[in-house]
Amino acid sequence: MSPSLLFTTDSTSPGIREREFTVDGVPGVLWSPASEDAHRAPLVLMAHGGGRHRKHQSMAGRASRLVADQGFHVAVLDLPAHGDRPRSAHDEAEIAEMHRARQAGESVAPVAIRWNAHLAEIAAPEYRALLDALQALPEIGPDGPVGFVGLALGTAIGIPYVASDPRITAAVFGLHWPDELAAHARRITVPVQYAMQWDDEVIPREASLALFDAFASPAKTLHANAGRHMAYPRFEEADSAARFLARHLTH
Repeated sequence: MSPSLLFTTDSTSPGIREREFTVDGVPGVLWSPASEDAHRAPLVLMAHGGGRHRKHQSMAGRASRLVADQGFHVAVLDLPAHGDRPRSAHDEAEIAEMHRARQAGESVAPVAIRWNAHLAEIAAPEYRALLDALQALPEIGPDGPVGFVGLALGTAIGIPYVASDPRITAAVFGLHWPDELAAHARRITVPVQYAMQWDDEVIPREASLALFDAFASPAKTLHANAGRHMAYPRFEEADSAARFLARHLTH
């Protein structure tokens, strides 16, 4: 059964058309070139980080760059337990445990890795359904290149998803532990760009390097930036990812 895509809003700003939608009940947003004669163009799927939502400034800002500068379509879903989606009792318990660990000065890694893997089991099939639905649109179509961008929680979602969907052409990941992801990364052979913080106090340097090493892609690039976990640079999040996707989705 094909996924049910329902557009709920349609607005434009200079050069960009924004349409909110639900796909099988999951809320999302699609940004596209606003031109009336916009032709088929590459699609980029994005997944937001933990505690964020589909229209967080990090998502809207990156999408604006990809649409305005590259002419791409960009789509994001609210991830499970985020944005307009409800939290289960299990979600609330995991969030409370992460808060407790932080306040006690303990590592959040065990609970974050466990909970993110749980969310990925839900979200990866949702992204597959999203791509099914978007490729049925005439302005996107079934045969064009598709990129994926996800950092932190977006990486936890994205690596299992990209490993399972051969339609993805290239992917940008970063800022996660390898524990639940390395086995999936070994199945990814498309070009990958991976970003890490060299002085990350949350994700040890060795953990980031191990996940990068696990990707099977012969065309993979590591971007290591000086600084702690929350000092991830804006140019890396927007500019570097945009250049990487333009290189692999348009040539």
